[in-house]
Amino acid sequence: MFNDIGVFEIVTLVILAVLIFGPDKLPKLIQDVARTVRKIRQFSDSAKQDIRDELGPEFKDFEFEDLNPKKFLRKQLENDDLGLKEIRNGFDLRKEMAEVADAVHGRESESGEDSGSRPATGGASGARVDMTKRPEKPAADEHPPFDADAT
Repeated sequence: MFNDIGVFEIVTLVILAVLIFGPDKLPKLIQDVARTVRKIRQFSDSAKQDIRDELGPEFKDFEFEDLNPKKFLRKQLENDDLGLKEIRNGFDLRKEMAEVADAVHGRESESGEDSGSRPATGGASGARVDMTKRPEKPAADEHPPFDADAT
């Protein structure tokens, strides 16, 4: 919460508090603030416990910090019921990207699986693949479909 407050800011706040409230009222003020913070924490803890009680026994390990999306995903991914680690370890993204780049540029794949057996493009050797998408031209007598509900 106060990660970006430095020593200079704390000293400035203490000096301002002494100047505003005076040295005789400052201890009483600190006690009042501490008591208020303690009450707020107790209220928060009791509200959390009430929510856990209302959710039932299937949510006994529910933590409100899990509502943070990053923490929720991290917790779910650590629980590897689906075998995601095995899938992740079996998938080599660099190899797949290299194969796609080779296919786009018309080079043969350098992997050991199909080393030189066929061109990566599937067509004539050294042929370029045109990756630009051109819109299809409709026939001259063909009209676009009419939708009566759209008008």
